[in-house]
Amino acid sequence: MALRWRRVLGAGAAVVAVGVAAAWFLTKPGPLPQETFANLGEPDLARGEMLFWAGGCAGCHAAKGATGEDVKVMSGGLALTSPFGTFHVPNISPDPQAGIGSWTLAEFGNAMLRGVGRQGEHLYPSFPYTSYARMSPQEINDLFGYMQTLPASSNVAPAHELSFPFNMRAALGGWKFLFFGDEPRVEFASADEKLKRGQHLVEGPGHCGECHTPRNALGGLQAGQWLAGGPNPEGEGRIPNITPGSRSVGSWSEGDLVSYFQTGFTPDYDSVGGSMVEVQKNLSHLPQEDLEAIAAYLKAVPAIQ
Repeated sequence: MALRWRRVLGAGAAVVAVGVAAAWFLTKPGPLPQETFANLGEPDLARGEMLFWAGGCAGCHAAKGATGEDVKVMSGGLALTSPFGTFHVPNISPDPQAGIGSWTLAEFGNAMLRGVGRQGEHLYPSFPYTSYARMSPQEINDLFGYMQTLPASSNVAPAHELSFPFNMRAALGGWKFLFFGDEPRVEFASADEKLKRGQHLVEGPGHCGECHTPRNALGGLQAGQWLAGGPNPEGEGRIPNITPGSRSVGSWSEGDLVSYFQTGFTPDYDSVGGSMVEVQKNLSHLPQEDLEAIAAYLKAVPAIQ
């Protein structure tokens, strides 16, 4: 009898071991092959700067209250509150110790496109790599090149303040398995180039859906409610619906949207407020044709009321 139970327990342990191994294989950090970032040539710094503004880097990584040229100092330190704890934005300036000055292009690219840190660890999706994953390696090369020209800062941001189990990075593998991908958020029948450009900017570097789309209890975006607004992930107020079904933004024309991005004023002469202030400042640096592409995309997505 004892031998029989030992066999049962042994078989059970083997099943558990196989399950654990399979789970680890499916959820382990998955950096891109090194050749992804090879032979990309010299970065286009002008294009890199536009990606810097489109990606909203200054909105999170500049010091709180920074103005003028100081918004280009990526010193980090901003505290982002969430239902899972407080995330402290890191220094991504070219400082070789406190920032990313000693990082390689591949290390930067894997953080941006795969959510994998320099030590091979999963990164928390408070950093919107879930959107940046739609960027191309060439765009990553251009952005990284531009960021290396910015001022260095020796500021060291505090560690994240997360309680169990959210402080276990290994668990992020399961989260990525459920919610992380680089497929389009919206499928369009049209092959219009302006619309495609707008989709890339909004779904990729612009990461608009990270705030404007509601999340489920695990923090994953609710795909069927794309850009429909929802509770502010930082806990105060709501982020508005920006689909054509919105009671406010839905009635704006493409020209109204472009003007709002450029000036911060709505069609009825109200001004931008809340967390959108920093976003609008960043968008105002983009060329007219990119803002028009973003507006075209926002008018073409499914309307949600």
